[in-house]
Amino acid sequence: MDSMSLKIFFQLVLSGVIVGSIYGLIALGFVLIYKATDVVNFAQGELMMLGAYVCYYFITAYHVPFVPAFLLTLVFSALLGILIELLILRPMIGEHVFSIIMVTVGLATLLRSLVGLFWGHDTYRFPAPFPEKAIRLLGLSILPVELITIIAAMGLFILFFLFFKYSKLGLAMRATAFNQKYAFLMGISVRKIFSLSWVLASVVATIGGVFLASISSLQTTMSFFGLKVFPAVVLGGIDSVAGAILGGLIVGLTENLAGGYLSKFFGSGVKELSAFFILLLILMIKPYGLFGKKEIIRV
Repeated sequence: MDSMSLKIFFQLVLSGVIVGSIYGLIALGFVLIYKATDVVNFAQGELMMLGAYVCYYFITAYHVPFVPAFLLTLVFSALLGILIELLILRPMIGEHVFSIIMVTVGLATLLRSLVGLFWGHDTYRFPAPFPEKAIRLLGLSILPVELITIIAAMGLFILFFLFFKYSKLGLAMRATAFNQKYAFLMGISVRKIFSLSWVLASVVATIGGVFLASISSLQTTMSFFGLKVFPAVVLGGIDSVAGAILGGLIVGLTENLAGGYLSKFFGSGVKELSAFFILLLILMIKPYGLFGKKEIIRV
């Protein structure tokens, strides 16, 4: 392999890590909800999209600088998470899990429709203040916003791993996901844990949405990013923070390498299918994902 081929390979790997970091952030939102409530939230992509649009609105409509607008958007996302849990999910406590999942599907449709109603379906350039000149790093090109995305994603992954591993709230969230009745009997406020999980998932989704819009563009179709992330969630193990990281990186790397090397033979669609192919192979060996916990049912 000559030097040019190596450079192309490592550039594809770097791009895969960047995209995989965003995948990991969105996957982390899935994990946060699941670890606390044992429910898969199919509105995660829409929460990500809405957060990016709200940040865009603060910047363009009220001329708020990027950092204050970003912080205000995180506050908005936290309040939205509380409202969703309080008004939509809390009345569903005790209902069948499938019913709750269908509620999240309806919530996704509602949020996507509201964004289209208020902002339309045009594509916007996100007004992020990051320099547009690429940085040369070990002979590879990377934009400042891409570098910040990787750093922020890895920082959040470490933070949440430590949170679930060592903090009382993290342990309470894990206990609630394991058995809500036993957690309640142990003095854990199940309702507060549910609210906290939605707050954290909404905030993480917003962070991922702002970075994604800064790297590419702002449009309503970015909500489908949540569905693209789902293979990463299942691949890593839906109840594992470490799995969200690894699953996101694997999917990001697989898509970029497949798009770079296989699209010329099988068409552009191979990039989208590659993640599901890898998912199928791994689940045949480890049905609960790379880091998922195997459930044992005794009869």
